Amino acid sequence: MDEIRAADITGWKSLAIRCRRGRRATTPPRLSSPPCHAGATGMIPESELTPASGVPKLVDVEAPPADAALLAKTVVLKLNGGLGTSMGLDYAKSLLKVKGADTFLDLTAKQIMQMRDDLQTNVKFVLMNSFATSADTMAFFKEKYPALYADPNLEFVQNKVPKIRRDNFEPALWPTKPSVEWCPPGHGDLYAALLGSGTLDAMLAQGSKYLFVSNSDNLGATLDPKLLSYFARSKAPFMMECCQRTSNDKKGGHLASRDGQLILREAAQCPDEDEDQFQDISKHRYFNTNNLWIDLEARSPRFEVLRCLHFVNVTRI
Repeated sequence: MDEIRAADITGWKSLAIRCRRGRRATTPPRLSSPPCHAGATGMIPESELTPASGVPKLVDVEAPPADAALLAKTVVLKLNGGLGTSMGLDYAKSLLKVKGADTFLDLTAKQIMQMRDDLQTNVKFVLMNSFATSADTMAFFKEKYPALYADPNLEFVQNKVPKIRRDNFEPALWPTKPSVEWCPPGHGDLYAALLGSGTLDAMLAQGSKYLFVSNSDNLGATLDPKLLSYFARSKAPFMMECCQRTSNDKKGGHLASRDGQLILREAAQCPDEDEDQFQDISKHRYFNTNNLWIDLEARSPRFEVLRCLHFVNVTRI
C-alpha cells in the first residue's frame, strides 16, 4: 500500500465527515459543506444566481510597480497536482511538451529565472505538487534546473483522499493497482494544504506576506509588479484575476453572486435544464483565470475554518 501521511489521514477524516454527516470536520482544517450522504450534489441552479458585475479593468488600475521590499515579501506559487490523464498521460500534465522540446515546467522555470534577473530580486518560487506529480516534477528540476531544485522550500505536497464509492460512501478498492484508489482533492485543497503541511507558517516565518497563485499550465500567468503593488495597497485579503468569457469559454465555469456572496459555478454544478443560461456569455460574462492574490497575514487566521463548496464528481477507477 502507498505510504499514508498524517496529513492524508486528516484529509480523509475531513472528507468522510463531510460526506457522511454534512457537519464541520472535527480535525483541522475544518471544512463545512452540504451532506452528500443525504443526497446533496452541490448543484447550483440558475434561479439562485445573479450575474457578476462591476469587475474593475486592468487598464484602469493605478499603482506604481512593486519595489524590492514588496517583492521580497512575495511568493509565486504554481499549482502542479494534476496528471495529464485526459490526454493519455500518466505523468504530470506540466511535463507535456508545448514548444519544441520545452514543457510547461521548462517555460515556467525560465520565466522565474528571467523574472529574477529583470527585477533584480530573488522572488520566492514554490510548487504545490500532489502524490501523483511530486516524484516526476522534482526529478525534472534536479536534472534540468539544479539552482531552483536546491531551494529546500521548492515544493510542498497537497493532501490526498480516497475515491468514494457511490453506493455506500466507503473507500473504493482496487487491489491490483492501489495507487488508483487515491486522488488529490484539486486546486481548492490549496488552503488546507498550506495550513496542514506547515507551509503557511514557514512562509510567514520567512517574512512572506503576499502569495501569487496560478495553474502550472497557464504560461500567461506571470507576476505583474503593478498588480502586486495594487493588491498590497488595497489591503484586501484576496484578489482574483478574471477575464471576459468568449464563445470558446462558454462551457467553462463562470462567476456569479448568490445571497450576496461571489461564487464560482463550474459546469459540473449546473443542472441540465440550466445549461443554456450557463453558456450565455452575455449574461454570465466573467470566468476565473485561477490567478489568485492572497495576503497570507490576513488569511492566516481564516484558514482554520473554511466555507467551501463541494460537488459530486463521478468517475471510474
